[in-house]
Amino acid sequence: MQQVGFGAWNWVAVILYLVVMLIVGAYFTKRASQSTDSFFTASGRLPSWAIGFSIYATTLSAITFMSTPEKAFLTDWSYIAGNIAIVAIIPLLIAFYVPFFKKLKVTSAYEYLEARFGPSVRVIGSLLFVIFHLGRIAIVIYLPTLAITAVSDINPYLVASLVGILCILYTFLGGFEGVVWSDFIQGVILLGGALMIIIIGAMEIKGGFGTITHDAIANKKLLSADNWKLNSAAAALPIIFLGNIFNNLHQYTASQDVVQRYQASDSIDETKKSLWINGLLALISAPIFYGMGTMMYSFYKHSESLPEGFNTSSVVPYFILTEMPPFVGGLLIAAIFAAAQSTISSSLNSISACISEDIKDRFFGKGKDAKSEVRFARITIVIAGLLSYCIAIYLIAADSNNLWDLFLLVTGLFGVPLAGIFAVGIFTKRANTFGVIVGLLTGVVVAYLMKGVGGANSPFYVSIISFFIAFIFGYIVSLFVPSKNAKDITGLTIYDKDKPSSYVSKVATRK
Repeated sequence: MQQVGFGAWNWVAVILYLVVMLIVGAYFTKRASQSTDSFFTASGRLPSWAIGFSIYATTLSAITFMSTPEKAFLTDWSYIAGNIAIVAIIPLLIAFYVPFFKKLKVTSAYEYLEARFGPSVRVIGSLLFVIFHLGRIAIVIYLPTLAITAVSDINPYLVASLVGILCILYTFLGGFEGVVWSDFIQGVILLGGALMIIIIGAMEIKGGFGTITHDAIANKKLLSADNWKLNSAAAALPIIFLGNIFNNLHQYTASQDVVQRYQASDSIDETKKSLWINGLLALISAPIFYGMGTMMYSFYKHSESLPEGFNTSSVVPYFILTEMPPFVGGLLIAAIFAAAQSTISSSLNSISACISEDIKDRFFGKGKDAKSEVRFARITIVIAGLLSYCIAIYLIAADSNNLWDLFLLVTGLFGVPLAGIFAVGIFTKRANTFGVIVGLLTGVVVAYLMKGVGGANSPFYVSIISFFIAFIFGYIVSLFVPSKNAKDITGLTIYDKDKPSSYVSKVATRK
C-alpha cells in the first residue's frame, strides 16, 4: 500500500506536544524528589477531578483509541456495554473496596493482600502486575507504531523512540504528580482530537450527520435487537456487560496503576468524586470514539474508498493523514501518542511503586535518606522503561508479535482471578493464604483452558467464570485446609470494615 507523507507542519504539531509533556515533567521534578510518598502518591494533595481524568486516561490506551473506532467501523456499538460496566461497578468500589485501601493508607494495592493473607500473596500479586505491565508497555509502544507507520513514511524506530523514551524521561522527572497532570492534558487531547475527527469528517460527507445517521440505522451499525440475543451472530450485550464487570473489577481493585490513584486525594470523599468523574468520562467518550468509526464507515462508503487489501487496524491514522489539514493532522497523531503515553507513564510509575514498596522496603527496609529512596524509584522507572522499549524495538525488527501475544495472554490470565482473590478476602472471613493461592492458580488454569472456547464472546465468558472459580476455590479450600496460625483480620472484611486494623500499627513499627 502506498504510504502517505507526514509533512513538516504535522511534525511541528507532534514536537510541540512532546515538548509540553517534557515541560510538565520538569515542572514537578522538585516536589517529586521530596519523598517516595510524594513521588508515588503526590502526598495526597491532588484534586479529585484531576485524579478522575488520570484514571480515565490510564485505562484508555492508544490501542483502545484506534481499535474502538475500528470495531464500530466493522461491526456496531455493542462493545459500548463495557463503558457502561465501568459506571455500574463504581457503587461497589465505593462501598466495599476503597474504604480498605484508604484505611490502610496503602501505596501498593497488594499491601491489602499482606494485611489479609500474608506477605507471600502480596509478593505474588505485585510481581504478576510488574511482569504483565512490562509486556504491556512494549505492546502499547509497538502496536500504535505499527499502525501509524503502516500508512505513513515515518521511520518506525523514530516513532517508538518518541513515544517510549520521552515518556520514560518525563515520568522519571515528574513522578506521580507529573504523571497525573500529563494524563489530564492527554485526556483533553484525546477527547478533543476525536471530536475534531468526527466534525471534519462529517463536513466532507454529503448530507453530513444526516447521512451518517441514515447509514448507521440502515446497516445496523449502532445497536439492534440481535445484540440482545445470546445465540445471535451479533455480539451479545449481556455477555459483554457481565464480562466487563469482572474485567473492570480487576482494573479497579487489583491493578496497581488505578488503585495507586485512590491515595492521591486527601479524603475518601475526594476519592469517590474521582471515581464518578472517571465514570462520567467513560460514558461521554464512548459515543465519541464509536462515533468516529461510524463516521468513517459513511465516509468511505460515499466520499472516498480505502485501498484494496487495507488493514482496518490503521484506519484512524490513515484517515488523519489523508483527510486532515496540515498541523491539525499532526495534533491528531499526537492524540494517538497521548493515548499511548498516558498508559505507559502510569505503568512505569506503578511498577516502580511495586518494586519499591512490595519488594525493597518490605524485605530490605526503608532507607533513612528520602532522596536516596526517590533515586531508587527513578532508577527503577528507567530500567523498566528501557526493558519494555527494547522489547518493542525487537518486535518492530522481527515484524511479529505472536510470541508476545502469547506472553500477554498467559500473564494476563492472572488478572481477573487476582480480582477474585481480593473479593474473597473482603467478602469472607474464612479464606486463608493456602486457599487463595490454590484459588488463584485454579482460576488461571480454567481461564487458560477456556481460551478459544465459546466463539467470539469467549473472553467475556472466561472473565466471568475465572473470577468465580478463583473466589469459590479460594474459599472452599480454606474451609478444608484451615490455617494453623490464626491471623488477626479485624477491620479487613466488610463485616467490620469501620474498625481499625492492627496491620496499620505493625507497618508503622516496621518502618
